[in-house]
This record gives sequence, structure tokens and C-alpha cells, in this order.
Amino acid sequence: MLILLPVCRNLLSFLRGSCQCFSRNVTRQLDGNITFHKLVAYMIAFHTAVHIIAHLFNFEWFMDAQLDNTTSLPYVLSQIGNGDNRSYLNPIRTNQTNPTEVAFTYLAGLSGVASTLALILMITSSMEVIRRSYFEVFWYTHHLFVVFYIGIVIHGIGRIVRGQTAESIKVHDPKQCISQYQTWGKNNTECPVPDFAGNPPMTWMWVVGPMFLYLCERLVRFWRSQQKVVVTKVVTHPSKTIELQLKKKGFKMEVGQYVFMKCPSISQLEWHPFTLTSAPEEDHFSVHIRIVGDWTQKLFEACGCDKKEFQEAWKLPKIAIDGPFGTASEDVFRYEVVMLVGAGIGVTPFASILKSVWYRYSHNNTNLVTKKIYFYWLCRETQAFEWFADLLQSLESQMLERGNADFLSYNIYLTSWNEAEATHFTVHHEEENDPITGLKQKTLYGRPNWDNEFKTIASNHPGTRVGLFLCGPESLAKSLGKNCNTHSDADPRGVHFIFNKENF
Repeated sequence: MLILLPVCRNLLSFLRGSCQCFSRNVTRQLDGNITFHKLVAYMIAFHTAVHIIAHLFNFEWFMDAQLDNTTSLPYVLSQIGNGDNRSYLNPIRTNQTNPTEVAFTYLAGLSGVASTLALILMITSSMEVIRRSYFEVFWYTHHLFVVFYIGIVIHGIGRIVRGQTAESIKVHDPKQCISQYQTWGKNNTECPVPDFAGNPPMTWMWVVGPMFLYLCERLVRFWRSQQKVVVTKVVTHPSKTIELQLKKKGFKMEVGQYVFMKCPSISQLEWHPFTLTSAPEEDHFSVHIRIVGDWTQKLFEACGCDKKEFQEAWKLPKIAIDGPFGTASEDVFRYEVVMLVGAGIGVTPFASILKSVWYRYSHNNTNLVTKKIYFYWLCRETQAFEWFADLLQSLESQMLERGNADFLSYNIYLTSWNEAEATHFTVHHEEENDPITGLKQKTLYGRPNWDNEFKTIASNHPGTRVGLFLCGPESLAKSLGKNCNTHSDADPRGVHFIFNKENF
């Protein structure tokens, strides 16, 4: 019942943004939808194992009851309905049957095996090592959920699980008649032969609601994906990153949102999520895509980015867009003090945020609640800074012109470098602008001391709710989440750090 709800992204976006019927503390829980989806999947797998093991024991006991050939209660119960099969309790009807035959010839057995195989394939292909390296395997295999749902809905139609009927209980009380099982149905006995029937299938009652919602979700997404999208510009950035600028009629976005993208010339079925790097104030929307896998490499080549000559617009591949969908970053402007932490290409949602800040300051927007932004970017390669440096330079110069240089504090960390780069950094370290980014703020080397950073921010903003927004790896999320809890609980000045993480 619950497994489909966390992936109904339109429903979640509606509850998070359009529908203001919940407080922010409640809607923040929606940001953990993928984590919840995984936890439900683990519980389904665990209870599936329990269910299968229980049935294996059951069928072994059913078989033993048929082979008993004594006057025991299990044997007597197994013989009921032998003549016409209208009323029986033991689904194994003869002593010539075996549990394996039941598992692979009965409807309940076949549907159970099909659902279990689908579940095993879905879970194994969802492992991070598979998902990261072979996304297509994960994508296609995960759609076996259709087989899984069909299997569990029809699993109960065979009515393997049986029980005494309500009418029979009125004339045959099990508590009174259990001791008289050898004389059931004989003259001068108060206990007639009990009647049994299979329990009706009930799974459909639990899953029909979520399945209907998910079907509506897919129909909405299909309708939106059919709307025309125009690729207006393709920009190749260093470190194998491309920027696609697109236009779509009626497209409206908020900062930090993401879209699903499909390129039919590459695959008719694959959809991949990408964070929007444009601001709501711009007349187009854009995504930055790092080339890290087969699909992104094919997109890189389809856009002509591997060629030196200019690519005509009509030769660019068709793109389908589904979205935008809401994320935690939508709430960034609800906090007076904000910490933005991006790792590598994880800086993309913050490009949208910082661009929006730039536009709001350009148009003298006085409704901006945010008074201070601390921006942290951790990157391994110097080339990765280049595509983002122009935006930071524009913000830096604008804030200086307006006498508000303290509004944005940014800290860029280079976490890896070679000997030649180290020599270059040393030679040019005394220059006014940073040798890597061209910014006045110098690039830092290594990794931040998060404990010191949190202490500094807490001392600068006593009694403030600080919103921390992260787009980065799980290891960094654990560290920052722990620091948020530690410094919120321990700080006597009443500073409260609220942790938000991007999830796709």
C-alpha cells in the first residue's frame, strides 16, 4: 500500500508547494520520500521471506497430514471433502502430491513465485553499485513492479488459506467439538462435519487506492512529456559538463527544483533526473549535465559536443521534459540565514538559488527574507570551477557595488591537486584574485572543519534558525546532519540548525 506513494512526485510536489494545508515541519518529512521508499521495500522483502518460509512449513505439515493414515485430528481434517472437494481444509488433496508440485502448478504458487522473482530482481538491481554503474539495468528491472503487483493481487484467488465458514461455526463450535473429532457427523452427536471455504482475496483492497494514484501520476507525466520542448542553446563546459538551455510553453519553476529528461533518439523509455540551474526570473530553463555514463555520453555526442564545428539547431536531438518537481531547496528563502553545501556537480541547485538572488538584487526586490548566505563548494578538479565562477564573479561585483558584500560568504574547497597545480597555486597565491576562480575570495585546500564552521555561524547569528541545504554524497550528509543536531542542542545562544538534503 505504501511503496508507490513516495514515488508519486506530482502528489508530493503538490503537498509540499501548492497545497499550504500542512506546516513546514510536516512537509519537510516529504523530503525523505526516497529513504521512506527504500525502508518500505526492505520491510516488504523481510515479510516476503517470512511469508514464504511459513508456507513451506505449512505445506510440509499438509503433506504429513495426508500421509498420516491414523485417527489423528490433522488426518481427519484432511479427509473432509475428499469426495466432492466442495468443503475441504487441506489444499493438498491426495497423498500422491508433493509441495513442489503445489508451488508450480497451483495459481497461488505460480503467482507467488513470479512476485518473489520480480522482487528479488528489483532489490538486487537497486544496490548502489548497480544503480551508479549500470543505471539502465536498474531502470528497466525496477519496472518489474508491474509483475509484482499483478502477482500479489491474484495470489489469493486460489484460496489456499482456508477456514471454517461462519454458518458452520454456529452448529459446530470448534472449542466444544475438538475433543469429539472421531465422531463428527455420526448419529447422536452434537457436532456435524464442519464446512470449510477459502478466504477471499483481500490484497486488492489495500493496493487499489495507491495504484489509482500512481496511474494518475503516470498519465499526468505522460501528458506533460508530450509537450514540445525547444533546445535553444548547448554550451560545453570544462570537466566534461554540458549546459542545455531549453524553452517549453507554460513551464513554471521555483529555485532548486528538478526535472526528468528523456532523449528519444537515445532511449524511448529512460528518464533521468537533473536539477534546474536557471532562475525563475529567466526566460528559459537550463540543466548542467556531467558526462559520467552511457546515457550522458550518448547525449553529449547527439548534441555534437564531441565535434569542433558549429552544430545547427535542427540537428539537435529532441528532448522530452517531465516536471518540474519540488525539493527541499524550494524553502531556502524562508530562512534569514542559509548554509548551502554542494559537492562537485551537486552545486547545480545552488546555481539556481544564487542566480535568483542576483536577479532579485538587480530589480531591488525588498521582499527577500534571507539576510545572509554561507556557500560551500567542495570539488576535486580545478576545471570544475570554471563554469560556475562567472556567476560568482557577477554576484561578488554586484554586492560590492551595492555595499552589501557581507550578504554572500562563499568558501570554495579544492580537495585534490597534483604537483604542477600546487606549484602554480604557490607562485600566484599573492595575487589579488584567486588563480583558479578569478574571485577575490581565495580557494581553500583540503576539506572544511565543519565543527569550526558551525561554531562561527552560531556565534554570528544568535537565536536564529539556520537552514542548511546539501546536495552531495551520503557520507557528507551524515556528517552535516550530526553537526546540525549537535550544535542545535549544545548551543546556549538558541541557534537551531535545520538540515535539508536533496533527494532524487
